[in-house]
Amino acid sequence: MEIYLVLKAFGFFMMIVIGIPGNRFIFLKFTFIRINEKKLLPTNTILMTLVFMNFLIVISRIIPQFLRALGIKNLMDDTRCQIFLCTYRVSRAMSICITSLLSCHQCILIAPSAKHWIYFKQKMTLNVLTIIIIILCCNLVIHYSAIKYAQSNFNATTSIYSLHLIYCDMDYQTYYTYIINGVIFVFRDFLFVGLMAIASSYIVYPLIHHERSIKGIRSSDRGQGRTAEYKASRAVIILVIMYVVLFGFENVTWIYTMTWTNVTASMSEARIIFSCSYSALSPIVIICNNPKLKQCSKSFQMRNLL
Repeated sequence: MEIYLVLKAFGFFMMIVIGIPGNRFIFLKFTFIRINEKKLLPTNTILMTLVFMNFLIVISRIIPQFLRALGIKNLMDDTRCQIFLCTYRVSRAMSICITSLLSCHQCILIAPSAKHWIYFKQKMTLNVLTIIIIILCCNLVIHYSAIKYAQSNFNATTSIYSLHLIYCDMDYQTYYTYIINGVIFVFRDFLFVGLMAIASSYIVYPLIHHERSIKGIRSSDRGQGRTAEYKASRAVIILVIMYVVLFGFENVTWIYTMTWTNVTASMSEARIIFSCSYSALSPIVIICNNPKLKQCSKSFQMRNLL
């Protein structure tokens, strides 16, 4: 049992070590670009929002998990539970929605230059920030329950319709409230996963076609043949695959917790590991596939070597 706790603590610690610096680096770099160049590409605006939400997930979820794995108990009261759970749930929902928005945006960008696609491209490009704000407001409304039902599990009495989440409990009190909340969250997740899958499937064909078109080119010219759209599309595909694998397992676990009452804390921990892994690992994919971030990372490494 002690080995399990050590491994669990080490796993969460590695997520913190990778997730916090990675997401912070991307967010600060895009902020610097926005201030210096007075503009930010719509794709980078979406990525900036994504990494900020992932950063909040690491702070509000992975750090408490790590502290609990170290044996620190009774860390939060009711107010802190409400703040941390609301932050985590909204951030997680935004991470899902923004990843879906990223794939849909890239899908529209590489679409043929037909009249209706040009209209969507213009609208999407001009209104990316507005779309993000609308998504944020919707998720804030949906996750109002995080404030209403959250309470500390220290000396707290809960009903059988509760989710045990590290230092806190989500006590839905009645069966119908418990099921309705679960169905809403699962429906939202699968809706945006579906949008991701459709958009990503559309992106795959141009990627394959582009790869075949440069297959006969000399190796020295292949890097030039791979356009910015190609690299961005590849990054989106990798992010979506990561999401489907990790959050797919997480949603299966969520369905299990929704269909059974009085679910144990270990099952909730397994669900958190799947969902938080995306937030911690996605910065690596973004940095490796974004030209500006990759160049900045190489410059930073060279300065350290010198």
